[in-house]
Amino acid sequence: MLGTLNGALEVRGVSLPGDAIRATVEGENVLEGKLPVLKSIRVHYRLKIPKGSREVVERALASHQEKCPTAQSLKGAVAVSWTADMEEV
Repeated sequence: MLGTLNGALEVRGVSLPGDAIRATVEGENVLEGKLPVLKSIRVHYRLKIPKGSREVVERALASHQEKCPTAQSLKGAVAVSWTADMEEV
């Protein structure tokens, strides 16, 4: 999802250097019988965005999950969610 978000930002004219876009990801596995099964993935973004770009970044965030091949492949089987903290620099 990070790559999809970065691409969505670039299409909208917001280019972030590598140290300005970070993600932390957690997954939750549950045992079904004796088999661990992935049930959810939570992505937390930390973005350092240019001043005045918050609205554009929020629009990219709002739509990036629907355009992410991985998130769409997991749809219906694994719950995928995200949160984001943005700092204008």
